[in-house]
Amino acid sequence: MIPARDLAWPFFTDAHRVFADRLEAWCAHAQLRDDERDADGSVRAWVHELGANGWLEACARLDVRTLCLARETLAYRSALADFAFAMQGLGSGAISLFGGEELRGAYLPRVIAGDAIAAFALSEREAGSDVAALATSARHDGDAYVLDGEKTWISNAGIADFYVVFARTGGEGAKGLSAFVVDADAPGCEAIERIETISPHPLGTLRFRDCRIPAAQRLGAEGEGFKIAMATLDLFRSTVGAAALGFARRAFDESRAHAAQRRLFGAPLAALQLTQAAIAEMATEIDASALLVYRAAWTKDRGAARVTREAAMAKLFATEAAGRVCDRAVQLFGGRGVTQGEIVERLYRDVRALRIYEGASEIQKVVIARASMEG
Repeated sequence: MIPARDLAWPFFTDAHRVFADRLEAWCAHAQLRDDERDADGSVRAWVHELGANGWLEACARLDVRTLCLARETLAYRSALADFAFAMQGLGSGAISLFGGEELRGAYLPRVIAGDAIAAFALSEREAGSDVAALATSARHDGDAYVLDGEKTWISNAGIADFYVVFARTGGEGAKGLSAFVVDADAPGCEAIERIETISPHPLGTLRFRDCRIPAAQRLGAEGEGFKIAMATLDLFRSTVGAAALGFARRAFDESRAHAAQRRLFGAPLAALQLTQAAIAEMATEIDASALLVYRAAWTKDRGAARVTREAAMAKLFATEAAGRVCDRAVQLFGGRGVTQGEIVERLYRDVRALRIYEGASEIQKVVIARASMEG
């Protein structure tokens, strides 16, 4: 849970504090399936319940502090709950930011209600971090576009109702890309592969073969796809740090409780200086992560056009720190820490992907360095 002292920070308004308290109370009583063996069913259930209870309204409002508070709170309780919320936001974010009235009206109400599952289809086998190298094509044909190519590592592939797809409409490089909203049942669009990871969630590969979609499904103008992708990621990147913060806080709370009750050599584990050092390091990294995450979110909400540097710092530090915090938690739990069914064992697996998706740590360092050199 988010400590009251953190919510007292000047980054938040009273409305943010009320939202965080209400969501925390709801999470404490939510009775939903959270089954890794049926990740698809669990995500569908979470999307439905989050929508039915009004929490997905934040995904269209795009107040970054609210998005971060939601992800931190949900991640503390459930990785699949956080995933469900995050993908509703990221998958529809480009529509919220760049969609015309017709597209916004057709998709956003269903996203908010939890009636439609969203997805963001950007990555390809040879173009993950290097977005400008995308090869999937979109050929203009009369009043339509015809898409051909494959997308992989796509969250919600196979269960989404629609995808925001980035494809090449022009020449090489970033200026040749455009963005489209593609319904999952469009002829020629299919999920062809399921990808299994250490922290199960819906993930797979999409194939587009002569997939014909109306020209009205394009977001923005031709050639604006790179700008749309970067602006969307720029807004949501801080929220990845917030999810990492939620995982880290849960690992920290589990570790404190374990260290207080576990006895070793006739005394609580917490009495050992090495345990105290680990707890101190975990607490410090959590607070530092929170400050970076909510500084980035606050800066964006104040009207900054871009928060590329701040968001990259937040994601880089918070995800790396959460990995260290969860690793220390496993170590403090000893044999229990690597036992399936233990909370810290799952946290250790859940947190690992955050250092890769939406821009790997190495890419964040490049982004931060470039922004810092520019002044």
